[in-house]
Amino acid sequence: MMLRTRHRQVRITALPLLHLLPNMITILGLCAGMSSIRYALDGRFELAASLIGAAVVLDGLDGRSARMLNLTSKLGAQLDSLADFLSFGVAPAVLVYLWTLHDVRGIGWAIAMLFATCCALRLARFNTELDLPDRPRWTYYFFTGIPAPAGAGLALMPLMLSFVVGDGWPRAWTLSAVLLVFVGMMMVSRVPTFSIKRIRIEPHMVLPTLLIAFVVIAGLVVETWLTLCVIGVLYLASIPFAVMSARRMRQREQAPAAAEAGESAPQPAADRSQSTTDRVVTIGPRQQRPH
Repeated sequence: MMLRTRHRQVRITALPLLHLLPNMITILGLCAGMSSIRYALDGRFELAASLIGAAVVLDGLDGRSARMLNLTSKLGAQLDSLADFLSFGVAPAVLVYLWTLHDVRGIGWAIAMLFATCCALRLARFNTELDLPDRPRWTYYFFTGIPAPAGAGLALMPLMLSFVVGDGWPRAWTLSAVLLVFVGMMMVSRVPTFSIKRIRIEPHMVLPTLLIAFVVIAGLVVETWLTLCVIGVLYLASIPFAVMSARRMRQREQAPAAAEAGESAPQPAADRSQSTTDRVVTIGPRQQRPH
C-alpha cells in the first residue's frame, strides 16, 4: 500500500515596507560602522569617529522605532546585536589601533582584540538575560556593565580630545591602552550603570532639564568633540552613584521578602516547647509534686 505524502503549502504574505523600517535603520548603522573603518584606513580619523557617532544615533532610533510600531522580532534583535558588535566593538578597536596602538604592534593589536571580545561577550550576555523570568524590579532601571554604544564613545575619548587640543599627550598609546582595557572590563562586569530609558523627570525639574538639554545641544553644535568628551567624563563619574542607587533599591525590595521569611520561619525547639506548654489545658486536680 503506497503512502501518499501531503505537502502543506506555506503561504508567504507580503509585508508592508513600514515593517522593514527598524531593520533598515539597523543595517544603515552597520554600514556606518563599516565605513568608519574604511576612512580610518585612509587616515581620516575625524570622519571615522563621526560615523561611529552616527551609528550610536541610529542604534537608538531602530529600537525606538521598533517599539513604537510594535514590530519587535527575534530577527531584528539578532541583527541589532551583530550591527552593534561591528559598530561599537570592532570599529572603535580598529580606529584606536590605527591611530596610536600600532606603535606597539602586537601589544596594541592584542588590546584592540580584547576590547572587541569584551563587546561581543557583553552583547551575548545582554541577549540571554532578556528572557530571564522573575527579574528583580530594580534591574530594569540599570544596565549590567557599560552598554556597547557608551563603551565605544569612551574608547574614542582620547581621539576626540586630540581634535580639540591637537596631537600630543592624547595620542600616547598608554592612555588609549589603559582606557580600552578599563572600558572592556567594565562592559563585561556586573557593575550597574544608569539606563537613560528609565529616568523619570519630576514636574518641578522639567524647566531645568530643558535648560540643560539646550546647553548640551548648543555645545554639540559649537564644540562637538569637546562636549562629547565632557559627557564621557560625566558618565564615568555617574557610575559610583549608580552603584549606590542600585544597592538602595535592591535593599528596599529585599526588605519585605526578608520580613515575610522571618514571620514564616519555624520557631526554635525551646520556643516550640514553651508555646506547647502554654497551650496545655489541665483537667481535674493537679498532682502534687513531692517536696
